[in-house]
Amino acid sequence: MKTLYLMRHAKSSWSFDELSDQERPLNDRGRADAPAMGQALAKRQIALDLLVSSPAVRAMTTAVLVARELGYPHDKIQVEPCLYQADLDSQLAVIRDLPDAAESAMLTGHNPTITDTANYLLPHNSFTHELPTAAVVCVRFQVEHWAEAGPANAEFYFYDYPKSS
Repeated sequence: MKTLYLMRHAKSSWSFDELSDQERPLNDRGRADAPAMGQALAKRQIALDLLVSSPAVRAMTTAVLVARELGYPHDKIQVEPCLYQADLDSQLAVIRDLPDAAESAMLTGHNPTITDTANYLLPHNSFTHELPTAAVVCVRFQVEHWAEAGPANAEFYFYDYPKSS
């Protein structure tokens, strides 16, 4: 079985007009919500084998703050450039290309693609509104290889976000 955690980056700041979209940092709420979600995941006794993030500052910062709470080495976070501005197909390709040695993996990325991916994989648990910032959707796949992951073998495990914790 493979377990996937889809996480939308925490709340970002729009206060720095001189920065590109990719360089935008987290705002105060985001800097509080990301570790809080990491703590919520730690309470569930989640141990990640792999954490993959978009290269955007807000996504990487979210990944680092969550990793810290889970005891995952931040220097082991893998940066996947295509997760920034990914569409559904490219994000699914990243998932299906994950190494089979990883039983559990987290992707930290952006909307609308994180929501689109959750809806595609879990059509019966459809997230009709976009996932809020710092939200996590956990999907389990009854497969041995990530390449086989898809809606036919996906099972909803949990959904959490800062205001629900």
